[in-house]
Parts: sequence; structure tokens; C-alpha cells
Amino acid sequence: MHPMVNIAIRAARNAGNIIRRSSDRIDSLNITEKTRNDFVSEVDQQAEQEIIRTINRAYPEHAILAEESGKHRGNDYQWIIDPLDGTTNFLRGFPQFSVSIAMKYRGKLEHAVVFDPMRDEIFSATRGQGAQLNDRRIRVTNRKSLNGALLGTGIPFREDQNLDAYIPTLKALIAGTAGVRRAGSAALDLAYVAAGRLDGFWEYGLREWDMAAGCLLIQEAGGILSDTDGSNNHLKTGNIVAGNVKIHQEMLARLKSCQ
Repeated sequence: MHPMVNIAIRAARNAGNIIRRSSDRIDSLNITEKTRNDFVSEVDQQAEQEIIRTINRAYPEHAILAEESGKHRGNDYQWIIDPLDGTTNFLRGFPQFSVSIAMKYRGKLEHAVVFDPMRDEIFSATRGQGAQLNDRRIRVTNRKSLNGALLGTGIPFREDQNLDAYIPTLKALIAGTAGVRRAGSAALDLAYVAAGRLDGFWEYGLREWDMAAGCLLIQEAGGILSDTDGSNNHLKTGNIVAGNVKIHQEMLARLKSCQ
């Protein structure tokens, strides 16, 4: 395993320990509403600080982009951090949240780790070396169409998101499938696509820290992803469609009917 992946796993586990310990005292946490229905807790901040400390000890010259503290200047290496993806789930005791850490070199994703602290599952990947779940190789599904497929999504919930534009995409994609899941942690949903637990995924308005690690996991697990218009701008626009080649193609074709 690449040394940077080892550091990312160590950082994610350290953050996960903070999250697990705090899960028993949710009622006493300091919680702030960044925007309506978008929360941050002291756990998010403490977990992020621990991740940054762990990375800085190993690579003090590296840049960082973190959800809560923003950009930290550095060299051509940049770590992209979401310390607690699924904060609302965490605050409600709904056990679907994760720690997401990715590393870019000169703008290209090179390493990824998504950690589910409640299930003790580490999803990891290095460019060109495949993707793993707890050291076991993972692959996207080989399903050939959306018939019987299980999809994941994120339903708009903030005021700056367009629910009216999203609903037609749900109607277009759900037909003939085994169903659609909205679990609440995009990083973990993308990891599930990489592991073959979901056949495909789509969402609008994500941030780079929500999906950077998951994107590399899917690519290294043999999948494909793009913006919802088929372009390669998903990390910039925050709009994403992912799955194996055939699922991805069919999802894009159906989404075109909504435009």
C-alpha cells in the first residue's frame, strides 16, 4: 500500500475514533446551522483538526482543502478532506456517515480513502492499483442495464438546490429498477458503487470534498463517472453520474430526456 494511503487511513481512523466516542453524547454537542438544514458540529471540527494534524506531521509542505477550514496553502500535493460526511445522519443517530480523504497531485486524483467508523470499513484506492475494502479487492457490478438495478442518489434539501429540476430525473431513472436509496453520505454512496453494493449513483450540487475520494474509488474499481451532461467536469460542477460502463451510459441517456 502506498505510504500516502497509509497516512490517509491513519488520519481517517483517528477522526473515526473521535466520531465514535462522540456518538454517545450527541445531546451535549455544540451544533451550528451553516445554512438552513446544513449543520456543523464540534465533532466535524475536531475530526478535521485531527486529520490535518496527522497529515501535517507526515507531509508538512502539502496543501489542504478541508470542508470546515477551507484552503491551506502548500505545494503541488493537495489533500481534500470531509471529516464527517453525513453530519445530519450522525446528529440523529442514523448510522450512515463517513470520513472522506483524497489526495491530488497537480490536479489529478492519486489516492483515496473513505472510512465508515460504525462498520469499521476502509475503502481505499491508488491510481492504477485498483480499489480495496479492508484489503479485499472490489469491483463495480457487471449489471448490463437498469432493469433490476439498485441506484443511490441525493435528494435536494437546501434552499439553494432545485428540487423541481431533480424530481423528473428521479422519475426517469427509477423506472424498471429495484429501487433508489437516499442514505445521506455521498462519499459512502460512491464507495458502495465501487464495492458493487449499488449499481449506479447520481446527485446534483455536491462539493469536491464530498466526492473526490469516491470518484477515484469508482474509477479504480472499473467504473466510470461524469457530469450529468456526460462531460468530465463533475468535480467542478458538483453534478455526478456513476456506475459501470453500461449503467452509466443508460443513466445518461435517460437524464437527457429531462433536459
